[in-house]
Amino acid sequence: MDPYPTRLAFTAVAALFPLVAACGVQQAGSSDSRPPVAGVHWTVDSVTVDGTTRRAPAGAYAEIDAGRAAGNFGCNHFSARAAFEGDRLRLSDATTTEMACAEAPMAFERALARTLTDGPLTTEVRGDRLTLTTGAGDTVRLTREPDAPLYGTTWKITALSAAGTAASLPEGADAHLVFDREQHKVTGRLGCNLVSARATVRDGDITLGTAVTTRMMCDVSLMHTEKSLLRLFGGTVKYRIDHRTLVLTSANGEQVTAVAAP
Repeated sequence: MDPYPTRLAFTAVAALFPLVAACGVQQAGSSDSRPPVAGVHWTVDSVTVDGTTRRAPAGAYAEIDAGRAAGNFGCNHFSARAAFEGDRLRLSDATTTEMACAEAPMAFERALARTLTDGPLTTEVRGDRLTLTTGAGDTVRLTREPDAPLYGTTWKITALSAAGTAASLPEGADAHLVFDREQHKVTGRLGCNLVSARATVRDGDITLGTAVTTRMMCDVSLMHTEKSLLRLFGGTVKYRIDHRTLVLTSANGEQVTAVAAP
């Protein structure tokens, strides 16, 4: 039995509510002040419940602004209402996607979801670190995260989406991409084989040349992932960077989501 049951019943949604970062959040009793936690991309470092600390998987984050919070619990994306009362933050009416992941990130996700929605949270900001504390003393520790650059970052692929359905990569898949500005190319691994191709970046688009790969054979699930990723090459994809998350979208609407490796 999981020791961290989620107390809030989440409603699944097909798409995440957008986070409107351009609007301000007002503290109770103030007309122009903005809580220091607002408008920041916070990477989740750990969650501590009943004295047990769990380290966050790659990609867990939270953004709080304009009366809403959004982020990733460790596997699934979430959105929730956010209300500030002085130095306290309350998250409510949460919704989440329903993607299944390995047990370790799912266990972390349940612990984090419970903690973030367990009544008002005391917020404490020290430099680039944020600590959220429940009334029972459980904590979530986060770090302010700047945007990762497209070039030179190892982008670890975490999910594939097609026809509106997202799926995480199979266990053991090592899939990542690195873009090189000077050589105008991309290199990496597609889950099984190494890959390289020419990459031209311009105005939010990346034109990828024909993929050159090694010829190893791997597990069927890894080869299926590789086949999906190979469809990115030989054409133009749109790219978007949201802090440390990269989303590549092909002309037919297929998406690849990746996070910047630490």
